[in-house]
Amino acid sequence: MARRAKLTDAPAIGLDERKATILEAVVNEHIDTAQPVGSSAIAANADVAVSSATVRSEMVALEREGYLAQPHTSAGRVPTDKGYRYFVDHLEAGVLGVAQQRQLGEFFAHVRGEVEDVLEQTATLLSQLTNYTSVVVGAGHSNATILSVQLVNLDARHHLLVTVFNDGTVTKHSVLANFEASHLDVAEASRQLNALLIGTSLDLTVQVPSRTDVVARLVRESVAVLHAEAPTLEGEQVYIGGSSRVAQVFDGVETVRQVLAILEQELLVVSLVEDVLGQGVSVAIGSEHGFEPLSSCAVIVAPVTLEGESVGAVGLLGPTRMKYREVMAAAEAVSAHLTQHFGGDHGG
Repeated sequence: MARRAKLTDAPAIGLDERKATILEAVVNEHIDTAQPVGSSAIAANADVAVSSATVRSEMVALEREGYLAQPHTSAGRVPTDKGYRYFVDHLEAGVLGVAQQRQLGEFFAHVRGEVEDVLEQTATLLSQLTNYTSVVVGAGHSNATILSVQLVNLDARHHLLVTVFNDGTVTKHSVLANFEASHLDVAEASRQLNALLIGTSLDLTVQVPSRTDVVARLVRESVAVLHAEAPTLEGEQVYIGGSSRVAQVFDGVETVRQVLAILEQELLVVSLVEDVLGQGVSVAIGSEHGFEPLSSCAVIVAPVTLEGESVGAVGLLGPTRMKYREVMAAAEAVSAHLTQHFGGDHGG
């Protein structure tokens, strides 16, 4: 049997030890079975150690206090958002399993490419690790500084501008000129572009040469192309992993439809992640995240930082009965690996 989540021994706030233990058992049982939980199942739990009648009495009290609910006429009960919140707030920190740690380590040992490629692959990995739908958000890089610029001559009037930023992003733009330039002209323009742009960011204005020679015109054309693209580079990049898992983990066709509709709207996804994001791993349960269509969902978000600044986030979306301990551990581990990856030498 999979290892169950375990509450810490921290003093309970609002619940005595017995109620906290019974609530823990109900949450764990409901996460495992997706069914309403009866008192007999809880009384059989070795951690509870009280009679079935006492369990029934305590479950009634937990329902009265808003931690449990009784769906329809079922004899069993399910945790409410308040019950899940108490459970998560008192949960021990989890760790990834050995196989997951190995998979994560091998992925980041070998992943290469531009930031966009790494984030897209990470979204897929995170979904595979947890069996939930993942969201990876990369911040725009209008404020990132330029590390290098290279102008490559494709033909006399067509050139490729390759720009590398200090956040690891690499952009490529075509420079189409209405005049011809030699290989030597392009090489000199590339040298001057580096002198002009290294250390600057896209939201800064640079002083371009006003001369009329071919090299100066190439420099002006290149800077114009790069800065014209700046607005499209400011917005966050959003990558969704495992969208197909929505249908597997949520009950009800309408809920699946609503969740998928939200995932298709990138601005809403970014807004959701930013609203949830706090220090370390953040968890929003049910209506806490403010998105009514996702009221049956839980969202777990962990930040990705570079030199102390947030450059993105990783998130997981699932039903409120998700496996919080394991999922929070996965989000935290992937966040830490991404932070280390972008903060060090990660290839190009």
